[in-house]
Amino acid sequence: MKYMKLGSKPDTFYTEEATRSVLSEVPTDIIIQINNTKYHLHKFPLLLKCGLLQQLCSSPSSPTDERSLPFCLSLHDIPGGHQAFELCAKFCYSIAINVSAHNFVPAVLAARYLKMTESVCRSNLVNKLENFFDSCILQGWRDSIVALQSAWQFSGWAENRIVQPCMDSIVEKILVHPSQVNWSYTYTRPDYAKKQHQSVPKDWWTEDISDLDLDLFRSIIYTVRSTKALPPALIGEALHVYTCKHLPDPLYTAGSQPEPEPEEMLVKQRRILESIVTMLPPEPGSVTCRFLLRLLRIANYIGASSSTKAELIKRSGRQLHEASAKDLLIPSQSDPTTYDLGATEAVLEGFLAQFRHRPSDPAEAQQMGSAMERVATVFDSFLEMVARSNLDLPVSRFIDMAEALPDVARKQHDGLYRAIDTYLKEHAEVSKAERKRLCRMIDCRKLLPDTRAEAICNDQMPLRTIVQLLFVEQERSSTGNALNVSRVIHEEPRRSEHALREQGPQERGVSTAVPAMSRSLSVSKAVKKKQ
Repeated sequence: MKYMKLGSKPDTFYTEEATRSVLSEVPTDIIIQINNTKYHLHKFPLLLKCGLLQQLCSSPSSPTDERSLPFCLSLHDIPGGHQAFELCAKFCYSIAINVSAHNFVPAVLAARYLKMTESVCRSNLVNKLENFFDSCILQGWRDSIVALQSAWQFSGWAENRIVQPCMDSIVEKILVHPSQVNWSYTYTRPDYAKKQHQSVPKDWWTEDISDLDLDLFRSIIYTVRSTKALPPALIGEALHVYTCKHLPDPLYTAGSQPEPEPEEMLVKQRRILESIVTMLPPEPGSVTCRFLLRLLRIANYIGASSSTKAELIKRSGRQLHEASAKDLLIPSQSDPTTYDLGATEAVLEGFLAQFRHRPSDPAEAQQMGSAMERVATVFDSFLEMVARSNLDLPVSRFIDMAEALPDVARKQHDGLYRAIDTYLKEHAEVSKAERKRLCRMIDCRKLLPDTRAEAICNDQMPLRTIVQLLFVEQERSSTGNALNVSRVIHEEPRRSEHALREQGPQERGVSTAVPAMSRSLSVSKAVKKKQ
């Protein structure tokens, strides 16, 4: 970050009895009060460069009797307060000062207030500061951002002589091709620093502008979008970074807070969230489903408007196949330690709404089928997590959620089995009838062999389910044996007579009998154990 040094004399300002003064053999002849700070200074160096002080000291109402010195006046409304005034006063005394983007705004506003212009004195402070602004601050990336935020905090859009040039400079640099970026920037993505990088990342600018006030950030985003020079995904990433900086995810923070957020903070967070949602690019894939579901969690927790929630539910439903099971956990506003299952179901319903009309294109149909399978797997994992965490979840509510997915969505029932098994383990008070209702949802034919074998030995399963599992196991075993016999019949003629002589009939009988004997023993043990 660049800075400008003005003056060369050492700093001789000091504090004595709550009064700021300057070491000098000449007695002070002017007292300037700025809020709670009082300055005892000299007229000559100040009036030489400050047009305002010239006017105040020469006004008809000012005393002319020398015995009335020192002259007293108040400057309570000077921009930047006593710190900015002292910087201007040191310039008048030729004391060395350093100006950078951090203190430029209060310095230039105070200098303009004091009328330290060229009409009062050549090479005055306002002219030097404005030259520094044009030649250094606007040429730098971080300098422009710091100066912009500082100007906004002082006077908002009113200080357009600083705000607009800074915004133009920032937008111009964002639109520069990454290969031409030769200035420093902030980039703290996980594991990024550990890798060797030959080029500047495309989203190099997103973290630095996330420090800006919402109105400034929004204006920059809209200006960049209007140029259509950047892909929508980059705009989406900028929104994601800003959200992560200003809106904590309630999935990780809500339960750890001893007290709820004050209403003032919630109002600020609602404003940020609803602005972010309105800025989301409409193009598909411009933001991830994980980001959309994070926004939905925040919206649910801080009590955002129903229209904001509806928009997030609709958009995240379209991309639900990108989500993980943990992404679907949405803390409840009333009790952050529990989850709003209705919000998750609404997202799932939004996803399923896309399948009401079968696409005519085979490739699109295949793609939608894959998305459906992915969602079914993720949703069953979500059910398992909910079953483990929500000990007050009624059986009927769990069944309603499990049945929210159509039968065709689940090509396999392994995930559903594990969700039901987890629910039964965590809810030992479930009645026998409710246990049967839960397990009736499992299609034993859609379980993988290992899962089926595990379920047969599971004490949580009702006897009716065990019988169905054994029936399917026997059916699959019979089918497998038939396939093995058919394979042997087709491959037998290909064997050499030498191989047939070496393998005796007794050995062949043992080879086919051992698998059948093992299956019979496993089934027998499972039934005896269940009985």
